[in-house]
Amino acid sequence: MDFQNLRTRKHDRVGWIEYHRPPVNAVDWEMLREIPSALEEMLGDSEVRVIVFASALEKYFSVGADLKLFDGMKPEDMREWMTLCHDLVGKMRRSSKPLLAAVHGTAVGAGFEAVLHCDIRFAATDARIGQPEVNIALLPGVGTTQALARLLGRPRAIRFLYEGAIVSAQEAADMGLIDVVHPREQLLEEVQSYARSLAMKPAKCLAAIRRTITLGGSVSFDEGLRLEFDAEVELAGTRDFQEGIRAFLNKSQPDWE
Repeated sequence: MDFQNLRTRKHDRVGWIEYHRPPVNAVDWEMLREIPSALEEMLGDSEVRVIVFASALEKYFSVGADLKLFDGMKPEDMREWMTLCHDLVGKMRRSSKPLLAAVHGTAVGAGFEAVLHCDIRFAATDARIGQPEVNIALLPGVGTTQALARLLGRPRAIRFLYEGAIVSAQEAADMGLIDVVHPREQLLEEVQSYARSLAMKPAKCLAAIRRTITLGGSVSFDEGLRLEFDAEVELAGTRDFQEGIRAFLNKSQPDWE
C-alpha cells in the first residue's frame, strides 16, 4: 500500500514505519489513519519479523497533532479522533511482533505517544521529548495516561503531565521514557542491528514474551499467571521448541521457523 504521510521499507527481516509529513510530522486525520494501516501491513508480511517506528525527517520525529485541526473541534469530533488513537494503541498492544522505536529531534505529543507502546525505545542524543498537552487543556490521548502510569509510576507520571515540560534524551532515559540513547549519527544503524538480532530469534517465543508481559501487566497476578501457563503449553507444541532443545543438546545452531 502507498502512504501519503509515511515511508515504509524492509531490510534483513526488519520493517520500518517512518513518519513523513513535512515539515514537522504534525499528525492529521489521514496520517492518524495511515499509521495503524501500515502496522497491519507489516504484521501481515511474513518477511518482517521486527517492526521499527521512526521518522524520515531530519530534525523532527513529530510535533504531535496538527493543532489547526482542533480549532473549533466539538466533542463528537474528538470522539472520532480518540477512536482512531485507541485503535492504534490496541493494534500496538496486540502486536505479535516486537515493536521498537528510533526517536530523534523534536518528539512531542501524539507522534511520540504512539511509541510509548513499543517494547524498547531508542533515542538519539539530539532528541527533545515531552507531553505539553496541558498547555492546550487536553490530555495526551494515545493511551498515554495509562502507558505513563505503568512506565513511570503514578507520582512521576502525574508530575510529568502536570508540568508539560520538554526534556532531553538523557533526562527521558533517566525517567524511564527512553531505554537506550545513541549519538544521532549511529541511531538508525544501532536500531537496525538490534532489530536484526531479534529477527533471528524464534518468532513464536518472542510473541509469547510480548503477549504475557504486555497484556499480563494490566491484569491481576493470577490472571497473568494464566497467560503465562497457556503460552508455555502452546510453545511446547511448536517446532521451534523441539528445534531449540535439539540444537542445545547437539551444540549446534538452531534453524528456527
